[in-house]
Amino acid sequence: MATKRDYYEILGVDKNVSAEDLKKAYRKMAIKYHPDKNPDDPTAEEKFKEAAEAYDVLNDPQKKARYDQFGHAGMSGAAGGGYGAGGPTMDDIFSQFGDVFGDDSPFGSFFRGAQGGGGGRQRVRRGSDLRIKLKLNLQEVANGVEKKIKVKRHVTCTTCGGNGSKNGTAVQTCSTCSGTGQTRKVVNTMLGQMVSTSTCPTCNGEGKIVTDRCDACFGEGRVLQEDVIPIKIPAGVAEGIQLSVGGKGNVPPRGGVAGDLLIVIEEEEDADLKRDGNNVVFDLYINFVDAAIGTSVEVPTIDGKARITLEPGTQSGKILRLKGKGIKELNGYGRGDELVHVNVWTPKILSAEERSILEKLRNSPNFQPRPNKNEKGFFDKMKDFFHG
Repeated sequence: MATKRDYYEILGVDKNVSAEDLKKAYRKMAIKYHPDKNPDDPTAEEKFKEAAEAYDVLNDPQKKARYDQFGHAGMSGAAGGGYGAGGPTMDDIFSQFGDVFGDDSPFGSFFRGAQGGGGGRQRVRRGSDLRIKLKLNLQEVANGVEKKIKVKRHVTCTTCGGNGSKNGTAVQTCSTCSGTGQTRKVVNTMLGQMVSTSTCPTCNGEGKIVTDRCDACFGEGRVLQEDVIPIKIPAGVAEGIQLSVGGKGNVPPRGGVAGDLLIVIEEEEDADLKRDGNNVVFDLYINFVDAAIGTSVEVPTIDGKARITLEPGTQSGKILRLKGKGIKELNGYGRGDELVHVNVWTPKILSAEERSILEKLRNSPNFQPRPNKNEKGFFDKMKDFFHG
């Protein structure tokens, strides 16, 4: 499999690029690699699509943030960008050019609606996206999980087949645009003679006119229904990450493609374990008798319980690492660790007998602090665990 190029490199911009400069960079690449301008270059269309994919990600603040943090790994699968697994199609690319070039500009009309000055391409309408929040516990975040989600969304009306007419047949072709949904005119640009298109004012771009409305959907071509949608959450997701299930949003009125279902992840706080990146941290409290003579204790982990041994003379602040007991990397193969932070508990209330025993031990030579000057302090230990 070929390695994907960096999106910033593709468009020739840096991470601090402004929205306007990003758009300018994309315009330049779109004009340079448009397939109709490069009929003898078999690589032009791939470069054209590559630039479109880069712009789609970097122009969206949430996708850009995910890409900056995780790279291409964060854009694959369910957590990928707005395009399917096969990358952007030409229709995907043309549909975004109204924003890039302007709906009324010759370039926007040409790229979106025509190729080589020939026959028009009717713009595919896309339905709205649905956004939901999904709460996951630490175990689900760490290992991934499959969920079934109930959502109410607009789907195609089965009575009329989605065209909004009675019995699906009470429609006629728009006489203004001859069914194309667009009116056309020829304009001269620096790229030569091109076809400029605009939305047909008679049928609003649909190419057809309903003469008798469907009784089930009242002419909308869609109805609201509750769907149960299975989704697979990858291991390693984090608070605020947005996953996308293509085609599970709303369908537009009277035909087109459905939008996406956007799932925003929320992490439920665990009662025992705290997340720190791909590591989890557990605060273990022991009494100073166990710290002095050693003991064996059970600690919670993501996958259940684990027994650890504390050596005699364990000091408060010691950190034990349980290798591979943390969270899996998002779309990766590694896994974090569990860090057990040992805290020696000092009692606040003592009985007379307990106080008497401790008073006898107060001046015992082995109870006098003898810190090891060469031993690293708490903050140095934490640096070693997290960075070394």
